[in-house]
Amino acid sequence: MNAARKLICLDGATLYGAVDQAWEAFAAEGIEIVVYDRTPPGEVAARLAGADYALTNKTPITAATIAACPGLKYIGVLATGYNIVDTSAAAAAGVAVTNVPAYSTSSVAQTAIALLLALAQQVETYGRLDSQGRWSACPDFHYRLSSWHELAGKTFGVVGFGNTGRATAAIAAALGMKVAVATSKDAASLPEGYRKTDVDELFATCDVISLHCPLTPDTASMVDASRLATMRPGAMLINTARGQLVDEQALAAALNEGRIAGAGLDVLCQEPPQADNPLLSAPHCIVTPHMAWSSAEARQRLTEEAAENFHAFLRGERRNTVAG
Repeated sequence: MNAARKLICLDGATLYGAVDQAWEAFAAEGIEIVVYDRTPPGEVAARLAGADYALTNKTPITAATIAACPGLKYIGVLATGYNIVDTSAAAAAGVAVTNVPAYSTSSVAQTAIALLLALAQQVETYGRLDSQGRWSACPDFHYRLSSWHELAGKTFGVVGFGNTGRATAAIAAALGMKVAVATSKDAASLPEGYRKTDVDELFATCDVISLHCPLTPDTASMVDASRLATMRPGAMLINTARGQLVDEQALAAALNEGRIAGAGLDVLCQEPPQADNPLLSAPHCIVTPHMAWSSAEARQRLTEEAAENFHAFLRGERRNTVAG
């Protein structure tokens, strides 16, 4: 009798935890599924020893791990970005690697706009003050911390115009905002009324700048002190893409000095961040814990797509393959 083949998930807690029913979509005859909530870097190779297939979200699978696991045939990345896998080493070893594109488009777009609205109307601050009795002690029927402004008629700048950039811009347009886009795409391919521009002009002219571009050598720290200095005093920055797009010290300085109106960030350079990260205490800065991708609907789509990638591989097919 042949031994069961093994599918090892290295970090199931990022999706559901080691809950049996959550992983039933990956079930296949003759395959044993083992789910770990988390795997420390030093234990990856040991846990994948003897495995035929692996699933990972944020746990790195390095060239050394691939070399130490000659039986490994498949790595399914439970995310869109797949830089946590050494794809060159995987391809050289004949290991297929798949990812799951575009599963969280609506969730990320919703989060970007939620951050914008929370900043624009100081929702968090008013809610906290009122729970502490500020409104109850007010002599009038209302109070204002400061003037706030409608988004309608303001310009929403999008850096990167893939699925999430396009979806976020559409919501901004529905709010009555004008849309400017910094993209390599041809201007004729943009929706009617959208204006194509370059990154420098976008930072200098837009009221809101929302980042939706990938992290590359060209985009790393693109939001630096010089670009922040060109932003309008009332402008706001939204980042739901990659933390490394932003020079965090420079952004914290701009916020502390009141040179821009606010920032809404779902991603940071180091995750989880150090407690002394300057953005965690900067004024008019909302930081959420890399949660934009993780709505219940997005996680369900992610699971279904990742499972279909795996079953396609078992059938000898290639689906969303990025290596091998």
